[in-house]
Amino acid sequence: MPSRSLERTRRELSEFLRHHRARLAPVDVGLPSGRRRRTSGLRREEVAALAGVGVTWYTWLEQGREIGVSQDFLLRLAKVLKLDDIECCHLFLLAHQRPPPAEAYHWPSVSSRIQQMMDELVMRPAYVTNLRWDVIAWNAAADQLFGFASKDPSVRNLLRLIFIAPDLRRRLPAWREEAPRVLAGFRRDLAVAPQDPAMLALVDDLKELSPDFRAWWDAAQPQEPTRGLASFLTDAGHVAFEHEVITVDEHHHLRMTVYF
Repeated sequence: MPSRSLERTRRELSEFLRHHRARLAPVDVGLPSGRRRRTSGLRREEVAALAGVGVTWYTWLEQGREIGVSQDFLLRLAKVLKLDDIECCHLFLLAHQRPPPAEAYHWPSVSSRIQQMMDELVMRPAYVTNLRWDVIAWNAAADQLFGFASKDPSVRNLLRLIFIAPDLRRRLPAWREEAPRVLAGFRRDLAVAPQDPAMLALVDDLKELSPDFRAWWDAAQPQEPTRGLASFLTDAGHVAFEHEVITVDEHHHLRMTVYF
């Protein structure tokens, strides 16, 4: 059974590579179209050259032969074949590799439909964060609570705002109860990409800038994790919230937090 499974996977890898090579034209990868071609798509030698390997070696890979491949090569090949995140993960699995690590500091823009959805939640603050808890999109109600638009993108991070922004902290009456729970929520996300440089740099910055963050991080006491805050002081007085978290893009680890 294992040998048949392995043989089937090699066949699927071969079909996968041929399919994605055939769907690209030379101009798609910056090559001249040249003379009329008998078949559509890139040639094997073109893919091999762009991926930085020999044509014989790439041909063996596409034929499903038993050869070893590195993560670096698979990432280069995915870039040459213009694979999206789902296709790239599938390539890794077919080549018997783990999927590429999550990118914590990923700054994609949300689709116009996601932004419209948030904007139509007129009375409900909503924002989208990545794995590192950088805030990449929000609606007017969320901006009124957090002041996202006035912040430089480099510091528009939910943890930074909660732990080192004095204007926000003054408006959080239960800060000492809520901040450790938010920290526990981030610690859970860090487990997805524990060696990511951007995630670790954020932790180092916050440990240096916030004594409370440093003490709670080092103590690592169990807390009920959360991704949002429960109470604010606003112009209308003390307002209590509940929140829900919606997955926007699981491969980019984008989540929308909506306050009720």
